[in-house]
Amino acid sequence: MRELVRRNLGFFLAVSAAALLLRLIFVIRFPGVVNDSFVYGDIAKNWLEHGIYGLSGTQEISPTYIRLPGYPAFLALVFAIFGMEHYRAVLGVQVVVDLMTCFISASIARRQLGPGPAKTAFVLAALCPFLADYSAAALTETLEVFATATAFYCALRALEQESFGHWVGCGLASGAATLLRPDGALVPISIASYLTLRAVARRRAAAPGIPRRHLVQAALVVAGVSMLPLVPWTVRNWRIFHQFQPLAPRYANEEGEFIPAGFNRWVKTWIADYVSVEEIYWQEPGNTIDAHQLPRRAFDTVDEQRQTFDLISDYNRMLRVAPELDGRFETLAADRIRRHPFRYYFGLPMLRITDMWLRPRTEILPADSRWWEFDDEPRWSVLAVAFGVINLGYVLSAAAGALLCRKLRFTALLLLFIALRSAFLGSLENPEPRYTLEMYPVVTILAGAALVRRRK
Repeated sequence: MRELVRRNLGFFLAVSAAALLLRLIFVIRFPGVVNDSFVYGDIAKNWLEHGIYGLSGTQEISPTYIRLPGYPAFLALVFAIFGMEHYRAVLGVQVVVDLMTCFISASIARRQLGPGPAKTAFVLAALCPFLADYSAAALTETLEVFATATAFYCALRALEQESFGHWVGCGLASGAATLLRPDGALVPISIASYLTLRAVARRRAAAPGIPRRHLVQAALVVAGVSMLPLVPWTVRNWRIFHQFQPLAPRYANEEGEFIPAGFNRWVKTWIADYVSVEEIYWQEPGNTIDAHQLPRRAFDTVDEQRQTFDLISDYNRMLRVAPELDGRFETLAADRIRRHPFRYYFGLPMLRITDMWLRPRTEILPADSRWWEFDDEPRWSVLAVAFGVINLGYVLSAAAGALLCRKLRFTALLLLFIALRSAFLGSLENPEPRYTLEMYPVVTILAGAALVRRRK
């Protein structure tokens, strides 16, 4: 990659400058310091000042495990250098990290396809407005994308050279991805699964290619090294909370906190898009829910609609889902699943996956989530449509690259990660478009392959 940059220094300088300018526009105009940012920041501040990995209360700091320690550790490092709660500095560092991700994606494309696709992949990553947007948000996405890209870079280098050192690097990067977000564990799972499947597929140990024994060893190294960073965290949670918690709770709940599992299951019987996440799912607890904002698929009959409205009315009186009410939501959910199991287990997950992939990624911008109604200010409606078109272009180009480009080696590894992560996202009741960003390094590589092939 260094040689490619040296030979095309003007190109890489110009694109890097454009990428930096794009990200700085988001940092200056739309800095994303949201509620989750302050949760991470509070943990980081207490960790630095008091040595307690916990959240501030009215009288004391309470230890917590609702967030993995990766991002709070990053914030603590930035706060220690630039000043406490200096979120502008956080965003500035994330911009640099995001630019590094662009070079990693280009490096993967160069090794797999050559200099032309590498330059195209670099442009696509550098000028991607969605990656740029989230580099200006004090959230885990930018670091998670970087760790994911690094893990696959090391894996592909190791597959080319049978390098033990690169497998260790792959495991470390995968472990970093897991320490940032629980779903980051899909990175080492995908890589170890790919290596295992390749080992199983090899019928003869003497066949050309990487020996089966080496593939098995590589899978064990990636899995083992990626789990090492979780050991201190798991031990800490056992000692403090007396619970085996190697990641973080699915619903980011504190110890002993009631989780409305029935309500969540009912939501999964109808939710398919991000709008319902904002209007319905995130309103619980504490805010009223407008039952008229439920989509038509939330009830199959008039009687069921009446029952649903009654449940929402009872919730609105308490502004929380108490155990008794949660049981009624569970009964309603069970009835809906029994009547339409295909819809629940396949149809709706596919719709959620599609929505996360294709929705305009404006959720942390001032644009209205109901962009298709065009009730927003004209500039935000135009931005939403533009983001939607750009995103569709990336996705279709990547799909074409996966189907048409035969030069790309180890395509199965990249596609396996996309398949596993997409399937996981379909199982969630909160289809947020940002959850697909971790797959965008793969998207830019495949799209670069398709676009270069078309030019030829």
